[in-house]
Amino acid sequence: MYFYLCLASLCLGIAAAAPQLNRTLDAKWEQWKSQHGRTYKGNEEDDWRRATWEKNLRMIEMHNLQYSSGKHSFWMEMNKFGDMTNEEFRQAMNGFTQKSFQGKTNGTLFHEPLFEQVPESVDWRDKGYVTAVKDQGLCGSCWAFSATGSLEGQWFRKTGKLVSLSEQNLMDCSWDEGNEGCNGGFVDNAFEYVKRNGGIDTEESYPYKATYGSCHYQPEYSSAIVTGYVDLPSGNERILAKALATMGPISVAVDAAHESFRFYHSGVYYEPKCSSEALDHAMLAVGYDVNRETGEKYWIVKNSWGEEWGDKGYILMARDQNNHCGIATIASCPEV
Repeated sequence: MYFYLCLASLCLGIAAAAPQLNRTLDAKWEQWKSQHGRTYKGNEEDDWRRATWEKNLRMIEMHNLQYSSGKHSFWMEMNKFGDMTNEEFRQAMNGFTQKSFQGKTNGTLFHEPLFEQVPESVDWRDKGYVTAVKDQGLCGSCWAFSATGSLEGQWFRKTGKLVSLSEQNLMDCSWDEGNEGCNGGFVDNAFEYVKRNGGIDTEESYPYKATYGSCHYQPEYSSAIVTGYVDLPSGNERILAKALATMGPISVAVDAAHESFRFYHSGVYYEPKCSSEALDHAMLAVGYDVNRETGEKYWIVKNSWGEEWGDKGYILMARDQNNHCGIATIASCPEV
């Protein structure tokens, strides 16, 4: 069941004019609600959610019209987040927090291999390093999914076995390290917890609930350990590419506060309003490549909003565009 922040006019009982709705979209609205299992408390809430959905739909259609005329490099599409305002969405979903990152870390700094040849393209999905796309639900737990993603990759690199690890374990048990479950967290803190704890349980033994509760880590189900972690020099995309090519998937954080990101569907994402410093969402960089026809360079990034979002759960983000959206600002990888 989806939880929303209530609209001020509904919460406070303040009389407000009914929103003006486009009745030619009635069937489309009902189809969207059915597809995503939406029910609301009465006609008033339905109308307000409908108005938000219509506004988002108009924005998407305008963007795609401009895309068709060559003004954008990516396509947008209505999805399961369509009845939320951008503020609601950001508060519910974007749970990466930088308050633990002040230039100080217990991680070691990445030393780039001097004579390592970096290939033109990398995609660790093809090598078995990456688990299926997961869904964090309406919970600001992106940091946990980013952490398990890079740890899953490093554990595969060491053992040859790909095991899905438990985000719920991190959410319930890493509060002492500074993480706060659905209220946000920091990837390095998750690595610090697994290191201190001596392991992390499997997804199967400690399944995800999109909320947090008491810690019930069970050592007998532990399937990976962390001995330390590596932090990449901030803002350096060249080194991020080298780390990706030589180590495997890397945890990254980006500015995902824009409607264009929420409704991204395909193409190379470039948002002029994106910040390289105000980061609010953690993901997993799994590779990079270049469009041979257009010359567009991009990062291949795994999200945790389900396979129905984006390009089957992934987004291609502009590469070598002045650290666009902060993709290389805070990047790290565990040691196992």
